[in-house]
Amino acid sequence: MREEHKLLEEGLEIVAMCKETTGDLWHAHYGVAAIASYFFLRDNLLPGDIRSTILNQATAMLNMHSLGEIKESESRSATYPYAEKRILDALEGTIDELHWVGHHVIYSALSLLAIKELGSWGTEKHIDGIVQLIHSFEKTIPGRSWLGLSTPEVKRLAILADDPLLRIQHPSDLSVLILSELSAFNVIYKAEAHHDLIGHLLTYSHALNILYDLGHESLFHRGFRPLLKMVKVLRMSQDLQPESEIPLYSPVDRLPLEKKQPVVHLPLEKAFWLHDHHGSDWDFGHVFKFTFSYYNHLKRVPQHIGETSLHNFRYVLSL
Repeated sequence: MREEHKLLEEGLEIVAMCKETTGDLWHAHYGVAAIASYFFLRDNLLPGDIRSTILNQATAMLNMHSLGEIKESESRSATYPYAEKRILDALEGTIDELHWVGHHVIYSALSLLAIKELGSWGTEKHIDGIVQLIHSFEKTIPGRSWLGLSTPEVKRLAILADDPLLRIQHPSDLSVLILSELSAFNVIYKAEAHHDLIGHLLTYSHALNILYDLGHESLFHRGFRPLLKMVKVLRMSQDLQPESEIPLYSPVDRLPLEKKQPVVHLPLEKAFWLHDHHGSDWDFGHVFKFTFSYYNHLKRVPQHIGETSLHNFRYVLSL
């Protein structure tokens, strides 16, 4: 268990040190990916050989992307209630808008989940690092790659007060919606604006569910509105055909989009983790994040809904 707890501790270190050390928002991906790997292991009954293989993969990712080390003597001085208040106060400034496809919520929720699991972690300075990272999302764009709408159009997209989807009240309802949306895609394309955005729909919604689980229902409801912008935009591409002329707005994707290839093995199988994920840099940590979020959504919904989504989940994962 101590070895698995290191996934939480070292993952939090990366999140806390990200902004000061790198100057940007994105290295924290590896930290929350390590946290996601811990909870995926905790929440799923996997044989010992699969567990050790996943642990080895997550440890290798941390060894490659560590930003430093918090001294053992100072690693547990900040309590969970203190960290919770500081991080949630920071999230208050961004929860009502879509910023970088939800990473402000993802970073906040997974950090809180990890600190609560540990009981306490880090110093006030380290919590400051997480807080500053969350504040950095203020006034940022919804995301950089979209199909159908430009970034300014996504930002202006209105969610009307009488939208039927706003009736969703509980995490299980949200999980049903998200897995149903995943199931609705006839083709999933290999693009930041498509397969990657669908993956972040999983993680963003899951982060909102985590906030609800931690007792923050109002943040769940406030964060659901901006999440719906992603739902609405992605619905425009659920029936997309290769010859379609839906506009693409992206600095990294190019037309014509190519179909995403499905993974043969799923993350509950050892063969998935025997793959050389190091070669793909663990898909920027998404191999752990998308996996944790998808299977957590599954646990919240009727079995038949989960079964219909599994086929398309294979197209979201990357090897």
